[in-house]
Amino acid sequence: VQQKPLSVNTVQIGNWRSRTSCPLGQRRKDCPDCYQRKVQKPASLMVWGYVSAHGMGNLHICEGTINAERYIQVLEQHMLPSKQRLFQGRPCLFQQDNAKPHSARVTTAWLHSKRMRVLDWPACNPDLSPIENGAKYDNGDPRLPRTVELLKLYIKREWERIPPPKIQQLVSSVPKCLLSVM
Repeated sequence: VQQKPLSVNTVQIGNWRSRTSCPLGQRRKDCPDCYQRKVQKPASLMVWGYVSAHGMGNLHICEGTINAERYIQVLEQHMLPSKQRLFQGRPCLFQQDNAKPHSARVTTAWLHSKRMRVLDWPACNPDLSPIENGAKYDNGDPRLPRTVELLKLYIKREWERIPPPKIQQLVSSVPKCLLSVM
C-alpha cells in the first residue's frame, strides 16, 4: 500500500497594501497601480491520498497544519476504508514518510493496534513515494486556482483524472526506488 500526504503549494490569499511608487507621482487609494497583493497569512492544505497496486483509495484534504491526533482521524476515516475496499482482508504493507504526525508514538501505537505492517522509511530519503510522483502528473492545465476552495476542487478533479495505468506504473516503480537507496 502506498500512501503519503502530498506537498501542495500554499494558496496565497491576502489583502492589498500600497506600493512605494505611483505612476501618477503620489500614492492614491483610487489608483489600482498603487496597490499590490500582500499575503498576511497564507492558507495551507495537507493532501492525503491512498494508492495501491489494486487501485486508488480515498483522497482527503485538510486545511492548516496536522498533528498526530488529526492524522489518526484521517487514517481511521480514509485509510482503513480504502484498505478494506481494495484489499478485502488480504495483507498489505503501509507506506508513509517520517513526518512528525506519522512517526509520533501515538500514531505508531494506533497502527500497531490495527495490526498494520508499516514499511520502514529511510531517514533523509529522496522522494520515494509513488503518490508524490503522481502529484507531479501534468495534464497540461495551465490555470492556477486563486482560492482555497478552488484549489480543493482542482486537487479532487486531478486525483480523479489520474489514469489507472499511471497508478500501476508508479506503484510498480517502488521496489526499484527502494533498492536504489539501500
